[in-house]
Amino acid sequence: MTEFDSLNNICKVWCDMNTYIDSLIDLENVATVEKDETLLKDINDAAQEIEKKILTFETKMKLNNEHDINNAIVSIHAGAGGTESCDWVQMLTRMYSKWAESKEFEVEVIDSLCGDEAGIKSITMIIKGEYAYGLLQSEVGVHRLVRISPFDANKRRHTSFSSVDVIPELEDNINVVIDSKDIRIDTYRASGAGGQHINKTDSAVRITHLPTGLIVQSQNDRSQIKNRITAMKLLKSKLYELEYKNKRDCCEKRYSEKRAIEWGNQIRSYIFMPYQLVKDHRTGYEIPQVNLVINGEIDKLINNYLSWKLNR
Repeated sequence: MTEFDSLNNICKVWCDMNTYIDSLIDLENVATVEKDETLLKDINDAAQEIEKKILTFETKMKLNNEHDINNAIVSIHAGAGGTESCDWVQMLTRMYSKWAESKEFEVEVIDSLCGDEAGIKSITMIIKGEYAYGLLQSEVGVHRLVRISPFDANKRRHTSFSSVDVIPELEDNINVVIDSKDIRIDTYRASGAGGQHINKTDSAVRITHLPTGLIVQSQNDRSQIKNRITAMKLLKSKLYELEYKNKRDCCEKRYSEKRAIEWGNQIRSYIFMPYQLVKDHRTGYEIPQVNLVINGEIDKLINNYLSWKLNR
């Protein structure tokens, strides 16, 4: 029934867009005959909006893997670059949050670690929305930033790096068995903002899966029990993703894109100086409006990645 509802929604969106476009064409014919400039401008604005919807629809049609429709668990980590990289993590967090907001997706921060001077060292968040994972799989890898550093008194140009990982949030009906002997659970006080209770009790939870070395953390909730449940869910998702990739001999290929968080391993560059450009090094696609991308307009990058992936 879930699959039926999804396919039914696809058909409905397609039919609605066709009907709307036919109406715009009829209106344009009338406005052209009557030389109604105001109406023509309104039609042009409407055409631009429907173009965005067509792009979104076209992108979704490229998503047909089992978990593409799921929510996305996004982890961002600072790499080479010190304080600059921590600030870059914060900028990427804002970029994905703005993108999610434009899709009317929900963003829930599960765990975060502040930088020593500024920014964020690492953050894990769940972006909740239809096809969030399928869309954001394009972001896995090292992201490079080039700009005049606001932390450099001499105003020199700096290059910094951060890595992004994305896995699907699994539904409760996915069976992943975790032996209690294979995990170690530690509790600690949450860091950062959160009020008196969250900072003064051992509510944060860290779970280590001993056979694989996977570590997950949750400190967003004031309740230790809720943080345990969230952390276990994150661990199950990571274990399932690892097994899923291993079975298809794709694990090495997937993580070869991530590699060390430093020069030469980036999947995408965001350049503010000496010129402005965002370039995806896998697809070769470029966008000169770097500020638009940083403010969450990454749909064209996502769509080009999905096309590239299908044609490889």
